[in-house]
Amino acid sequence: MFGSQRKNSSPAVSALIDIVGSKHVLTSARATEPYAKGNRFGGGNVLAVLRPGSLVDMWRSLQVCVDHDLIVITQSANTGLTGGSGPGDQDYDREIVIISTLRIDDIHLINDAREAICLAGSTLYELEDALAAYDREPHSVIGSSSIGASVVGGIANNSGGSQIRKGPAFTEYAIFARVNESGHVELVNHLGVELGKDPAHILDRLQRGDWNPADVTPPPEDTFDTEYSDHVREIADSPARYNANPKFLHGASGSAGKLMVFAVRVRTFPKQKDPTTFYIGTNEPGTLEDLRRAILASDRPLPISGEYMGRPSFDLAEEYGKDTFVSVKHAGSRQQVQLFALKNWANGVFAKLPFFGPTVADTIAQKAFGLLPDQLPTRMLDYRDRYEHHLLLVVSGDDKADTEEFLESFFAEAAQDGDFFICTPDEAQSAMLHRFGAASAATRYFNLNREDSSGMITFDVALRRDDDDWLEVLPEEIADQLHISSYYGHFFCHVFHQDHVAKKGVDPVELKKQMTELLEARGAAVPAEHNYGRLYRIPPEMEAHFKELDPCNVFNPGVGETSPHKNWA
Repeated sequence: MFGSQRKNSSPAVSALIDIVGSKHVLTSARATEPYAKGNRFGGGNVLAVLRPGSLVDMWRSLQVCVDHDLIVITQSANTGLTGGSGPGDQDYDREIVIISTLRIDDIHLINDAREAICLAGSTLYELEDALAAYDREPHSVIGSSSIGASVVGGIANNSGGSQIRKGPAFTEYAIFARVNESGHVELVNHLGVELGKDPAHILDRLQRGDWNPADVTPPPEDTFDTEYSDHVREIADSPARYNANPKFLHGASGSAGKLMVFAVRVRTFPKQKDPTTFYIGTNEPGTLEDLRRAILASDRPLPISGEYMGRPSFDLAEEYGKDTFVSVKHAGSRQQVQLFALKNWANGVFAKLPFFGPTVADTIAQKAFGLLPDQLPTRMLDYRDRYEHHLLLVVSGDDKADTEEFLESFFAEAAQDGDFFICTPDEAQSAMLHRFGAASAATRYFNLNREDSSGMITFDVALRRDDDDWLEVLPEEIADQLHISSYYGHFFCHVFHQDHVAKKGVDPVELKKQMTELLEARGAAVPAEHNYGRLYRIPPEMEAHFKELDPCNVFNPGVGETSPHKNWA
């Protein structure tokens, strides 16, 4: 309590309370922990967490923070995937304020819903709901959207996801604040909407949606894809997408916490009609690569998505991801966000009690959901037993017959190892949720095996588009230091996620460095889509980019620093 009182007496906190009210300025460790600690990575002390209810209050709060020489972390969904949405355990030279944007979640549809202006705290599933009446959808429709990821967060991190036709989340249209070389806060309006000159006036009008349609620039061509669909077809000796790619860095896009983004203007897309999921299995990695290249080189439309999962990931998700599968399938993604929050809260409470550890809620959930019968369809389980490698190929309804004919010919005429079946709607939903569950299964495994483990080692890596040996085989001296390794990802983009749990006594930081060197030696790029956070060493070109965005280093410094101990988890 004393520490909280001391924080409240600081001039900065007092000024922030005057702006947003004492109810929305959190200073105690218990109140700030849900914001200052990530689900997977990150965690540290903060001076305060602010929860402004308007863009104007965000703007004014930023000015207070700059005047008091504070570090600012603008946060929406605190997924904790790389630790970049909160503080870390490194030494900071100043105190930190987190500005949570979740109360500012307005969405304005413009140009006949062909575009949307999404304010700082709006989420992907809120955008999906807003577009449903117009038979349209956002850029991202599965994956991190299920745990409440924000639209702005996706743009700021060039998040890629599963969309083969659309590529990374990107826009040239945004409104944001930066601190210039003179140390002054300035507002930059690149929304393509005329809102005036005074910052507070601009932000107030923006939140209210108060503008003349004639003051909005025209929308782009209405298509199912972006120019990325042509880019990904090239079987080149470079990755298709990764965070240091200058093609996807512009203003808010790729800013990774180095700007305060108030809103972004993003494209929306016609909703795909009657999508069909083909479940493909094989024991030969080369078979999937032959399939990938045949589809990319053809003149047929690209699939909507193509998600890979190896048998170890399948088994891990089946055992340790059942709660995620069941809760999303039967309760929905909104409830999944609440369950994540409840689990983290319970773990935090029990961790402070004698004889309990920091993973009590994980243990309870694992045992409770373990009592449920098998949730996966029979045909998926049969393919798990028959095949080592699994691919979920989703195509539009118009492409169903052509894709089925192609796959039949591919497996018959080429004498390729493998087979496929067309999913029923329930099988399609189960397959995608199972693939999504793989992303949390390794974390659950680690939480339940902490006594025998030293830490998690995770990657999201973009391989060269022409890499035949896409399936990593670790040297024995590295594999022997790991309990488990799980591989899954966005196969047609050659973007893969890797989750490893290191054995007790292993230095996970040093081991990750060795594993990173192996990937980079083969021309891969890391990270592919989760940005730098604290898990990856930042390349010189990105360091220059971030310094240009934030020359005074006011915003989250965990994203742009170069000293080794501050860039590795």
